[in-house]
Amino acid sequence: MPKVAFYTLGCRLNFAESSDLARRFAGEGYSVVPFEEAADLYVVNTCTVTATAEKKCRQIVRQAHRLNPEAKIALIGCFSELRPQEAAKLPGVDFVLGNGDKHLLFDHLRGQAGKAAGDAGAMPFVPSYSTLGRTRSFFKIQDGCDNFCSYCAIPYARGRSRSDTVARTMETAGEIVRAGVKEIVLTGVNIGDFGRRNGESFFDLLLELERLEGVERIRIGSVEPDLLSDDIIGLVAKSEKLMPHFHIPLQAGNDEVLRKMKRHYDRNFYAERVERIRFLMPDAFIACDVIAGFPTETGAQFEDALAFLERLDLSALHVFSYSRRAEAAASCIEPVYPAGEKALRSTALHALSDKKKRDFYARFAGRDAKVLWESDRQDGHMYGYTPNYLRVRGVFDESKVNAVETLTLRSAEKDANKDWCFLV
Repeated sequence: MPKVAFYTLGCRLNFAESSDLARRFAGEGYSVVPFEEAADLYVVNTCTVTATAEKKCRQIVRQAHRLNPEAKIALIGCFSELRPQEAAKLPGVDFVLGNGDKHLLFDHLRGQAGKAAGDAGAMPFVPSYSTLGRTRSFFKIQDGCDNFCSYCAIPYARGRSRSDTVARTMETAGEIVRAGVKEIVLTGVNIGDFGRRNGESFFDLLLELERLEGVERIRIGSVEPDLLSDDIIGLVAKSEKLMPHFHIPLQAGNDEVLRKMKRHYDRNFYAERVERIRFLMPDAFIACDVIAGFPTETGAQFEDALAFLERLDLSALHVFSYSRRAEAAASCIEPVYPAGEKALRSTALHALSDKKKRDFYARFAGRDAKVLWESDRQDGHMYGYTPNYLRVRGVFDESKVNAVETLTLRSAEKDANKDWCFLV
């Protein structure tokens, strides 16, 4: 039986797509093995959101070539889409497939030659989902983006925004339920844009998912603030199935920087979205993305942004250091700040995030919560999450995997991964 190994870089969307490919290969008679083992085929699902991600792609290809110099290597995804010639030159690479045709990898292996990526704007929508230990599934409901923010290369790598119909999306959701998954996480590049080209909406999909039988939890992935409507927030507030957990990209807390980024809102609008959620769901987990070191951001603008973030009632920040992407409009802008300043800003934002998460966790000490336990075992412990995304650690018990347990949250502390969790 031939062996195939997968390595996935980047976002939840990539994990969903890799999982779909792995199921296809398993169904065609392949044994799916860990990446560290000798395999006949190594599949690297790549990322290009930062220069660091591209560097990691190259490292993983070299690692696969060392593991088995005779193996075939397929490089698929965003790096392959934007840098096909560079990808093809890496040692041992036999197939270079972009986002438009990576779902056809097995068909290429059956005799078609590997080829470089084609027109990103004409990519099809291909639904996919992961099944992580049967507890949680990342469900791809949308792909691509039409926003073309000045710092971002994703529209060039993933193509224009597209999705399936509500009806066909619900058919795929049914497949996930039949796999025994307890929690579905909705993912995509810009999921709030779901259905627009079909005359439908993300809210329409949520109404159907909220009625989906056989799954206990549905968690919404990242939604742009201008697409997070009062209807969506209100539906989550009333629902037993849609989790009180929001990820709302901000990117910058200064209005002038937001304009330079070509974002579609100002910070007052963003703050109003946060306040609306807090009014209806005081205990909701609210996280945001923020970029450290956008090239036009002055020191005064950063301090203004930092003060704004300190005032916002957020649960955590996801901090990304600005990375120049040749395809993006901001790539031609020289930074207005001195060398080394970006790292300092990143450190300050990470420190603020840690404080917000610590304070958020402290609010729930002594309370009872429903925890869905996951299958990963780490140093004799297992982890799970509450509806509002509080991370919980307990002694590993096989019988609790993929089960919901009501328990009392005790003290919160950082674990070996330096992330906050409750001990139970």
